[in-house]
Amino acid sequence: MKRSLELAVIAAIAALDQVTKFLVTRELPLLDTIAVIPGLLNLTHVRNSGVAFGFLNSADFAFKPAVMAVFALVALVGVGLYAAQLPMSHRWARVGLALIIGGAAGNLVDRARQGYVVDFVDAYWHGWHFWAFNVADAAITVGVAVLILDLLRPPKPAAAV
Repeated sequence: MKRSLELAVIAAIAALDQVTKFLVTRELPLLDTIAVIPGLLNLTHVRNSGVAFGFLNSADFAFKPAVMAVFALVALVGVGLYAAQLPMSHRWARVGLALIIGGAAGNLVDRARQGYVVDFVDAYWHGWHFWAFNVADAAITVGVAVLILDLLRPPKPAAAV
């Protein structure tokens, strides 16, 4: 995967994330829900001022939005530095990292601009609801899955000399 393609994937994920959040914010009042697939999937406009899976969402401490944004920025820079040094031959790892970076960038824009992340995908089964998420979160999750699958893939046999 060429670096220009990776940058395009990162930009596309971040842009798609921001567009979907803009539409949800404009069209769906906070905490309102629209059933998409009854019994399975809703669009529900919520805000997450914490980190992944709503962790620290209900915590309240001084400068929380700034702390969360700095934490996200440090993580994004760390992943970006790792991706930049990864050899081009590690294609699947580079794909996974591009998805992760694009998603992290999309959520960082929210944190820096608003102090929280807009989530809206509400997947559930009977009374059990998964944490609400967004396009950025989905990209990060798929990126991590790609990285794990790449790590579990059997190594290529050494070339015969």
